[in-house]
Amino acid sequence: MKPYTKRSYDLLHEGVLALAQIEAVGMRVDEAYLAKAIHRTERRINRLQTTIKKTDVARIWKKTFRAKTNLNSNEQLGKILFGVMKYPSTLTTPSGRFKTDGEALSGVDHPFVQDWLRLQTLQKALSTYLKGLVREMKDGYIHPFFHLHTTQTYRSSSDKINFHNQPVRDPKLMRLIRTAFIPREGRQLVEVDYSGLEVTISACYHKDPRMIEYICDPTKDMHRDMAMECYRLPQAEVTKPVRYCGKNMFVFPQFYGDWYIDCARSLWEAIDKMKLQTTSGLPLKAHLAQVGIHSLGRLDPKERPQPGTLEAHIQQVEQRFWKKKFPTYARWKKSWYEAYRQKGWFKTLTGFICQGYMKKNEVINYPVQGSAFHCLLWALIELVKHELKRRRMKTLVVGQIHDSLVADVPVGELEDYLKLAYHVMVTRLMQHWKWICVPLNIEAEVSPPGMSWADVKPMEIPK
Repeated sequence: MKPYTKRSYDLLHEGVLALAQIEAVGMRVDEAYLAKAIHRTERRINRLQTTIKKTDVARIWKKTFRAKTNLNSNEQLGKILFGVMKYPSTLTTPSGRFKTDGEALSGVDHPFVQDWLRLQTLQKALSTYLKGLVREMKDGYIHPFFHLHTTQTYRSSSDKINFHNQPVRDPKLMRLIRTAFIPREGRQLVEVDYSGLEVTISACYHKDPRMIEYICDPTKDMHRDMAMECYRLPQAEVTKPVRYCGKNMFVFPQFYGDWYIDCARSLWEAIDKMKLQTTSGLPLKAHLAQVGIHSLGRLDPKERPQPGTLEAHIQQVEQRFWKKKFPTYARWKKSWYEAYRQKGWFKTLTGFICQGYMKKNEVINYPVQGSAFHCLLWALIELVKHELKRRRMKTLVVGQIHDSLVADVPVGELEDYLKLAYHVMVTRLMQHWKWICVPLNIEAEVSPPGMSWADVKPMEIPK
């Protein structure tokens, strides 16, 4: 994989320099909070370990494995729950072992499982995140590295600490970790991110008119519509969590090459895991039973989907999704992959050549993910190396996540920075790359002055 034009080479060259400036600036850490958070987390871990050791499951575990007992072993847990205690399991690793991640354990109704999962989460929070901050902190600041040469998709990566991997989806874990990140005195943390960037950039490749309509018409909502289809709900009964499932357990997996069996499993297990209900308060499984869907299905690709199962329903949803909803997108995927098979390479819209052996999903996804990140990288370069300096602003960009920028902004510069971010990330970017054929949009989250990264709230961007 290599730059194809001087402009693409310059993007990486200037990007490395801009990211080096961000690394040097660093992000402030609340050292007092960090010390207290570590102490509290260690106490919670000790209490949970004591509780777990007194359970019936732990006694069965010790009786089964005797001297080899390891209550932190995922493999041993799988054998105890699904082998010895005979809880049903449909998820296994390629080697045939029982999976024991959150998804696999969501169907096991036992207090031990909830305590065990909570313990794993806290242990990771302590060792990876909290103590990781302590290891990398210098004089109250962390200086994560950002790389442009380690991923085949042309996205960036990060380490020491991995700034891209700071928790956000789990509210409790997010608050525990992100509270440690604070602005400098008299400043606010501001995160500006592109809204639906990869969907937008994918449309620049396949130009599916239905997809472009969804992107351009603010009254339309693709994720809500697919949640309605997946769970057979009228629009008025779609809650925010249900829409989230339609987006992250069907739409995006389908775009990235997943298929109905995995989507059906994720959608079904999310009902119990997230306690999904309709807006009128009816549990979602009760609603599905009312419309004729009584079980998940056998999820065996060698067997035909059975009527009355979510598996059979999602198979039909998938067929409509590609054949009727987005047929132009489906044809593009086929023709793009066939062209790669003939040539052994493809060129991205941002001017990079990807070549060599790649799986089908990689051939479809790499150009979208790489080009989407290059949009952010171009904007980052313009802000860090040019616009903030030219305007003599004191705002500091302190971090980057694939489609977002985190900045340390003086209170008096907040409105100016948000206006500048929109000007660079939307207006000027679309002028720079004429192939962007659908509107871009950005969103902002801002912390109150002096408050942490965990305290950010949405804020409208002045145009």
